[in-house]
Amino acid sequence: MENETFMLSELPWNERYGVRNLENVLTPALVAYPEFIASNIRSTLRLLDGKADRWRAHVKTAKLGYTMRMLVERGVSNFKCATTLELITACQNGAADVLLAYPVMGPNARRASEIADQFPRVQISALAENEEQLRQWRGSRVGVFLDINPGMNRTGIEQRDSARVIGMMRAMHDAAIPFRGLHYYDGQYGRVAEPEKTAATHAGYERLLGLVGEIQNSGFQVPEIVTAGTPSFPCSLTYKAFGSGDFIHRVSPGTLVYSDATSLAQLPEEYGYRPAVLVLSRVVSRPNERIITCDAGHKSVSADAGVPTCLVVGHPELTPLPPSEEHLPLENKSENGPKVGESLYILPRHICPTVNNFDSALLVKDGQVEALLEVSARGRETPLLPSSMRELQPSVYK
Repeated sequence: MENETFMLSELPWNERYGVRNLENVLTPALVAYPEFIASNIRSTLRLLDGKADRWRAHVKTAKLGYTMRMLVERGVSNFKCATTLELITACQNGAADVLLAYPVMGPNARRASEIADQFPRVQISALAENEEQLRQWRGSRVGVFLDINPGMNRTGIEQRDSARVIGMMRAMHDAAIPFRGLHYYDGQYGRVAEPEKTAATHAGYERLLGLVGEIQNSGFQVPEIVTAGTPSFPCSLTYKAFGSGDFIHRVSPGTLVYSDATSLAQLPEEYGYRPAVLVLSRVVSRPNERIITCDAGHKSVSADAGVPTCLVVGHPELTPLPPSEEHLPLENKSENGPKVGESLYILPRHICPTVNNFDSALLVKDGQVEALLEVSARGRETPLLPSSMRELQPSVYK
């Protein structure tokens, strides 16, 4: 990972971030620092020239209703999510407009329509890339963003296939399905270094605007374009043509609200992002002088970004090794190192699924635990539509 230490070993973490009175804190624990969440939100809005309406924040990272309300209080009311639980949590916490940025099918689509009916003041949209998906939204309050594949090859219509895109728009028009815009997630450039990253993303944006031109020549308008999760966020900021079109351009980074080790390596230091959520862990074993083990295995700190899964804040002498479910062994390159029972602060490489591992988070200000927050959008909803739940016999299983 490029620039992965981020000077963290030089920060006064024990003074400013260390949690006092740890005798009542079970580990591993998710720790949220509101002053740094607020600072990261301010940094993002500053980069967007103070225009909160340009940020469609991805709440797969935020997960906490507390954080969603912080965004809303600062003028961010457009969100993006990946699950129906995230959708309903955003609606409950002040969102005005939410894009369910996932190709939901069948009962999942019906659930999204139910949520849209439950929150009539919230504009709700979903993604579509084929007519089968479109048929789900006939007669629904849910509008549609066409999902454009920028080369990530995960979902979407290949961006050069303008005939298919325009055919989908005609089908939406005929079915009276509201067309909300184009969704373009170019997340494949996360590991591409500069200047190649900017050159590649800008070439994609040029093709995207060419597609917009073909849509307009066919008699349709594009209300909104959504680009850029965290990896390509800087590239969208420097693509000036997004500011001159007959559409609103929004970016959709989510990770930078909390900022993890990966995003801090990807984003320029002058942007001012700081880690705002950590995992508090304890040393539970020292099987030999070279290995220190703490209780931050992959059931707490996500391993999906690879090994090392994290950094140990303030301890450059400790290198995380492959984790097991509950254990995280650390290679100790010093003569001493932390003792058994000592607390460690872990900065994950990928914060989004790490937050999803916890039911609750400790809200910490000035070293004091001020509140216990529910991670309200973790996991998923009950896997039965509410209407079908009424048909079940009362369960005897606990």
